[in-house]
Formats: sequence, structure tokens, C-alpha cells
Amino acid sequence: MSERPPKPPRQERWDRRMETPLAMASLTYLTGYAIQVLGHHDLPQAWLDLCLAVTLAAWAVFIADYAVRLRLSGLGPLRFVRTHLLDTVVLVIPLLRPVRMVSAYDRMQRRHDEPRLGLYARVMVYAGLTTALLGFAGALTVYKYEVDAPGATILTFGDAVWWTCATLATVGYGDVTPVTPMGRLTAVGVMACGLALLGAVTGSFSSWLIQAFTREDEKRPPGDSPGA
Repeated sequence: MSERPPKPPRQERWDRRMETPLAMASLTYLTGYAIQVLGHHDLPQAWLDLCLAVTLAAWAVFIADYAVRLRLSGLGPLRFVRTHLLDTVVLVIPLLRPVRMVSAYDRMQRRHDEPRLGLYARVMVYAGLTTALLGFAGALTVYKYEVDAPGATILTFGDAVWWTCATLATVGYGDVTPVTPMGRLTAVGVMACGLALLGAVTGSFSSWLIQAFTREDEKRPPGDSPGA
């Protein structure tokens, strides 16, 4: 993968200016999509149309931001896509915006001289937030495509949440499983996210334990070994 070039000053200013609007647009998109999915049998069509308009408007904000950052970067379109692959994927699949929301929170924390949380705590907190948001988005997507499918076992949103938790935890009980192509494609993404996030949390916790034990050994007087 190509190394990402340093951002021009104008792009840096644009990114800082757009942090809050993009976070709000991401939350708006996720909320509108959730209302559409969960209320498609109960809400009047006018409300569903309004939620669709809201999600499309939020998506338009994402597209406009991407276009502006492409222009300010001074890079060609292909090179910009290669060096901003995650941004491009999130633009195409806006339900992955929770990843960018957590990244925005991380950037806001870094504005302070001293972050409120240590490195390992931040990794675990951010992984937890990402898991919760992506899990919610995955449950919505699976429920949307599975609830009316012939032979479906995921018949309620509660079933979708249970399936998502089991899949993210890499347990996979198999009591409820997606049967539609889109549901199974979502399952692949949820499994990949679960493996990556669990690996990040486990690795960070292991590193923290090793550092803690190393500090204790350094403080122990010479010759004073455990069990001596």
C-alpha cells in the first residue's frame, strides 16, 4: 500500500472544521437508517420517506467532504483512493461511518497535551466503541434483509442482535443464521471485524500486563526473586 503523503495545510484546516459536522451527519445517517429498518412495518410511509431523505442528505455530506478533501489534497483521483482506502470504503458503504466517528473522537482527544486515557486504555475503549457501533449497524443490516426472507431464522431485531454478538465474539452458536446473500455477506464483514477488534484488545491487554510485570521486576531489589 502506498504511504499516505502529509496533508496540505488547507486540508488540515478543513478536516478540523468538519470533525463535528461529520460526526453529527454520521449519527444522523445511522439514526435514520435504524428508524427505516425497525419501523418499516409500523410507521406511516411519509415517515419512512422522511427518514430516507435524511439518510440521503447525510450521505451527500459525506460525498461533498470526500470531494473537497480530494481537491485540497492535490493528488490525482487514483492516488487519493489508494492512500485513503478506508475513507473510500466508508463513502461507498456509509453504514461503516461508526469507524470514522471513533477516529474523530480519537483526534479530538489528541488535541489535548495529555490524553485523559493511557495508550492501552484508549485502544480498548476505542475497540469497544467500534464493536458496539459496528455491531449495531450489522444487526440492522442483517435484520433488514432476513426478516421477510423465506426460511429465515432471524425474525426479530433481538435475534439479529443476538446473532451479531455471537458472531463478533467468534462463538457462532448456529441457532440463528442468515440465509440471504446480503445477510451472509454482512456476516463475513462482522466476523472479520470481530477477529480484528478482539485481537487488538487482547494484544493491548497482554502488552499492558507485560509492562506492569516488567516495572515490578525493575523495582524489586537485586537478588529478591519471587519464591526465594
